[in-house]
Amino acid sequence: MILDSLLKFSDAQALTATADSTNVIDLGSDRDIGIGEPMALVVTVGVAADFATGDETYQFQLETDDNAAMTSSTVIGSVTVAAANLTAGDKVVIPLGHSNERYLQALYTLGGTTPSITVDAFLQPLSMVDGTVTYASGYSIT
Repeated sequence: MILDSLLKFSDAQALTATADSTNVIDLGSDRDIGIGEPMALVVTVGVAADFATGDETYQFQLETDDNAAMTSSTVIGSVTVAAANLTAGDKVVIPLGHSNERYLQALYTLGGTTPSITVDAFLQPLSMVDGTVTYASGYSIT
């Protein structure tokens, strides 16, 4: 799989509390370019989610706004995943609808006693998601 660096929200971003993605994607303008290939936010897990105390929660959201500071953002997609289902190599997919503004950003909402996870996140055509296989960092094939 080839990823355009301009379509990455997060690159091995370590999370221990609620945070925005390290990157905001600029679509160039707020416009309706017509119906094309559906896109999705894909979040892949590099380091498994902590669920030592059992009360940790992990929510992944896709936000859009008319400014890069995301001061009045709107959530356009959201998924909450149980910590036990976020092992290294797992992925979470949030389809991107046709209603968005110029800027896109991922938001990671973590809760509980000791949440922690490391993720990569990127924008990808939905048709490419099913064939994507991810591996934990440092994985070797012998």
